[in-house]
Amino acid sequence: MGIGYEPLFRHVLLPFYDQTLAGRGTLSFLAEYERSQWLPPEQLEALRWTKLKRLLEHCWREVPYYRRQWTALGITPEAIRTPADFARLPVLTKHDIRTHFDSLKADSLRDSLLYKSTSGSTGEPFRFGYTRESNDRRAAVMWRSYGWAGSRPGRRTLYLWAVPSGLKPLQALKQRLYNRAYNRLMLDSFAMREDTMAEYADAIDAWRPEIVVGYVGPLVRLSQWLLASGRRIHRPAAVLGAAESLHDFQREIVEQAFGAPAFNTYGCREFMLIASECERREGLHVSADHLYVEIGAPLPSAADRAAGEIIVTDLSNFGMPFIRYTTGDLATPADAPCSCGRSLPLLAKVQGRKLDAIRTIDGRYLPGEYFPFIFNDVKWIKRFRIVQRRLEAIELQLVVDGEADAARLDAARALVTRALGDGIQIDIRVVDDIPVAANGKFRVTISELSDPPVP
Repeated sequence: MGIGYEPLFRHVLLPFYDQTLAGRGTLSFLAEYERSQWLPPEQLEALRWTKLKRLLEHCWREVPYYRRQWTALGITPEAIRTPADFARLPVLTKHDIRTHFDSLKADSLRDSLLYKSTSGSTGEPFRFGYTRESNDRRAAVMWRSYGWAGSRPGRRTLYLWAVPSGLKPLQALKQRLYNRAYNRLMLDSFAMREDTMAEYADAIDAWRPEIVVGYVGPLVRLSQWLLASGRRIHRPAAVLGAAESLHDFQREIVEQAFGAPAFNTYGCREFMLIASECERREGLHVSADHLYVEIGAPLPSAADRAAGEIIVTDLSNFGMPFIRYTTGDLATPADAPCSCGRSLPLLAKVQGRKLDAIRTIDGRYLPGEYFPFIFNDVKWIKRFRIVQRRLEAIELQLVVDGEADAARLDAARALVTRALGDGIQIDIRVVDDIPVAANGKFRVTISELSDPPVP
């Protein structure tokens, strides 16, 4: 791919493939979203509300689940006149989707739906349906958001990602040609081990990407190895973290290792990209011209008292609409708009999963991002994970550098006790490795309590 391939791909090859061969609307939707991000706030809100009302009326006519539910509650779409009215509608959960799968499909579109499955990282995998248009719009939103960090179609990119295995020869050839056309190299993050880190560094040097995109867990792990080994690699223009929130302490590690700015994104398989950082990196812009995103009431006794659960309504998926879907993730709204001038609302940060918060005996609620700061200056701890199966006990898993003698373990136990309070039992396990989950996420904390706090 020589000089000039990126504009050739963006202006000639991609339009020919997207519009002529595949019959997609991704590029036209991208142009639409590029314009709407700069609308004045009141016009953006009017656009969002118009899309939402159209979706609600469609659900009333076409989707048996919502028609039954709203009728039982005495609600009609005409009665929903304000965001406060909309917020009174019941939320939709994974359990609801599995239980009422068929009745959540729109009558006129059920035979044309496409389907995906979630990874089930929290033990609740499920299938969901979506329309082709909604999929094209999701791709357009992704390209717009990635573009804020300089990641454009056709730009030389390396992905530290999940690479499909067991493909048939024809499928594998198609995948290679597809990635080659997009000018990207895919590295399997699930094959990453301590003894293979140099191979990943070599691949980056050989490919010389302008952009690196990766799951946050593997990105941080590779960055830690690069810094510890003193290995210098080709410097990209930007690094994008995906699949989980990139916390400040992780951003510092990644930027130091790659010598490039790191950008935070937030999404889930149900909707793809939900929010992303722009070039100013003052928070994550919510794709409010594509999704209706609410932040629920703050959780009781939370470390960040403004954090609430993220609730999402997809404004374009008319085939199997998700109205007020609870993601299980927590976020904090920003206090001020971004200085970039975009009217898309801002999240100050995404804390992670509500279900992965650690609860204390005295009633406090500590999100996963709280704990890395406890061990930030403990250099002999390479990685850790906290697992809570009972309110009064946790398991602390440690991957250590050197020996884990009694003095070190006592010091680690004291740090956790100081955070969680006296009376909690701390069982420490020294392990060789702590793998990422099947979806590429590295969960610093895992709660198996059956009754997490409810907003």
